[in-house]
Amino acid sequence: MSINQQRATQIAQVLTEALPYIQRFSGKTLVIKYGGNAMTDDALKNSFARDVVLLKAVGINPVIVHGGGPQIGALLEKIGKQSEFINGMRVTDRETMDIVEMVLGGQVNKSIVNLINSHGGRAVGLTGKDGSLIFAEKMQFSAGDPTLNASEVIDLGHVGKVSSIDTGVIDMLINSDFIPVIAPVGVGKDGESYNINADLVAGKIAEVLQAEKLILLTNTPGLLDADGTLLTGLNARQVNDLIEQGVIYGGMLPKIGCALDAVQAGVTSAHIIDGRVQHAVLLEMFTDEGVGTLIRGGGR
Repeated sequence: MSINQQRATQIAQVLTEALPYIQRFSGKTLVIKYGGNAMTDDALKNSFARDVVLLKAVGINPVIVHGGGPQIGALLEKIGKQSEFINGMRVTDRETMDIVEMVLGGQVNKSIVNLINSHGGRAVGLTGKDGSLIFAEKMQFSAGDPTLNASEVIDLGHVGKVSSIDTGVIDMLINSDFIPVIAPVGVGKDGESYNINADLVAGKIAEVLQAEKLILLTNTPGLLDADGTLLTGLNARQVNDLIEQGVIYGGMLPKIGCALDAVQAGVTSAHIIDGRVQHAVLLEMFTDEGVGTLIRGGGR
C-alpha cells in the first residue's frame, strides 16, 4: 500500500470513529470556555477555530466564552498601571474596568470572531451587556483574620458574579446558524460594568441553555490524581471525595466547582481538557480516548 493510500485509510478510519459521535451530538449545544495557551499560540488558535467551524458544519451548536487575563495585564502594564490580585482575582477599579471592557469586548473578542470567520465560520461577538445577556452583582470577598477571630470584607471593585442570564440573543444567533463568541463582562442593576470569571460565565450559560457539554480548556492534561495519572469518567460524589482528600486543590478548585455545578444543574457532562493539544476539542468530542477529564452528573 502506498503512503497516500495509507493516509487515505487513516482518514477514513478517523471519520468512521467520529460518525456515531456526530450523530449523537447533532443539534446539541456545546459551551466552550476558551483560554490559556490555546488563545495565545498561533497554531493552537488556528486549530481551535477550525474545530469550531467543523462542529457547526456537522450540526452541533458551539457557544464560545473567552477569557483574556494576560492581554488585560499587558495593556495595564503598557499604560503604567499595576495589576493587583487577591486570591487569584484581579482588583478592578473603574479605570481598570474600562481597560477590561476595551480588551475583552474589543481586542480579544473581535480577534476570535475574525479567526473563526477566516476559517469559514459565521461568528458574532458579544459581551454580557449585549441583549441584556448577563446581569451581574458585585462579588463580596471576605478574608479571615486569625488574630482577631473576625472576617474582613475586601473590596475587589468591579469584580462580579452572575445573578441571571437571558439567553434570548444566544438563541437567536444559534437559530440563525451563527456562532456566539461571548466576553465575560456583565452589567449590574446600577448600570455598572463587572468583570466576571470566564469559567463561571461559561458554566452558568451551559446551565441555562441546558447544554449537552461544557468544555473548559486549560493548560493542564486535565484532573490528575496524587500519582499524576489522568482521572476521567468521574461523577459528583467521586469529585467531592477527591476534594476532601486534597487531591484537587488550588487553581483547579474553581474549575472543578464550575464543572460540578453545571452537571448538577442538568448539563449532561463537563470536560476539563488540555488546550495545549492541537484540535483538543475534536479529540474530546469525536474519539473514544479523549484528551482530558470527563465529569458526569449523579453519584451525589
